Amino acid sequence: MNIAIITGASSGMGMEFARQLDKSLNKTDEIWLLARRKEPMEELARTMKTKTKTIVIDMTSDKEMAQFAEVLEISNPKITVLVNCAGVGSYGEFVKQSGEDVSAMIRLNIVALTQMTKICLSYMHRGSRIIQFASGAAFVPQAAFAVYAATKSYVYSLSRALGKELQSRGISVTAVCPGPVNTPFLKHAYGDTSRIKGLKKLTMAKTECVVAKAIEDCKMGKSVSVCGLSMKMLYLVTQSVQNVMQIFV
Repeated sequence: MNIAIITGASSGMGMEFARQLDKSLNKTDEIWLLARRKEPMEELARTMKTKTKTIVIDMTSDKEMAQFAEVLEISNPKITVLVNCAGVGSYGEFVKQSGEDVSAMIRLNIVALTQMTKICLSYMHRGSRIIQFASGAAFVPQAAFAVYAATKSYVYSLSRALGKELQSRGISVTAVCPGPVNTPFLKHAYGDTSRIKGLKKLTMAKTECVVAKAIEDCKMGKSVSVCGLSMKMLYLVTQSVQNVMQIFV
């Protein structure tokens, strides 16, 4: 059985990936939607043409992740696509953020993503693809978004390195690195979206465009997917700086 797995599928990017992959995936028997909220996933599943399985899971729970690993072991599917969209962010100065908020970002954005990738890799074969949702925040440190940006730098770095390691197995890894995207994530991160100003507000991307570009880049085997001119310029600048720095290392 060939399946696609999408985490964070109850809203935002995960939900949009489900919609678009439902239309574009070939030779996929089922799409598995994973998130903590059941109702939005079930509502989405009813609109999809591909057979869809919804799994309620808190990816920060070791127990629930172990249970999901058991489900895979029993089903023994071939995972053709893994899309890791589950993530959380909190805006504000580091010293003013609660320990709970900081821990939540690290547990979900780093630990859970890494564990999910590790679990699923055992069921991936030549031609399988991994899409990791990073962020344009991965390219440079961001004051008032310090921990979130650092977690996304981890996702970006892991994805690039993992892509190199998996080349010989014919498995591609694409890190998706958009700027601000108009999703429920922003409201959760900022509390009040009126706080989003300046360049971030002007470069706000549409969910549909980011996902469509990510799927296109993934099919082409690109290691990084960057949507929007401003983010592409930032990416190119940071890459140029890194190349110069390597000369002195």
